[in-house]
Amino acid sequence: MFKTYFPIALLLILVLGMAFVIVLLSRFLGRRIPSKDKLSTYECGIEPTGDARGRFPVKFFLIAILFIIFDIEIVFLYPWAVVFKKLKVFGLIEMGIFLFILLIGYFYIVKKGALRWE
Repeated sequence: MFKTYFPIALLLILVLGMAFVIVLLSRFLGRRIPSKDKLSTYECGIEPTGDARGRFPVKFFLIAILFIIFDIEIVFLYPWAVVFKKLKVFGLIEMGIFLFILLIGYFYIVKKGALRWE
């Protein structure tokens, strides 16, 4: 077992060590000349105005969460497509049920108006 995981552990140690060395070298060898421009907030070339803690509509977060949920569920199509021929009709029926449940959820959120941006 040690022979199996030794190369992985060695690679992990080398990567972490190299990252640590690079950070230390940049810290000690890099020039740091602070100025007003370097320390100011940069936002797409526009001078920042107002409070950074502005309120966002809840609708924004709802759409983001729905996107993540449906995106993660669609990821399940890839492994299914890889083993599609091995699963035969059973796999096709199971994926049909899965997609049907997804469609029910999608039509539900459309009916509730969760995707309408007002």
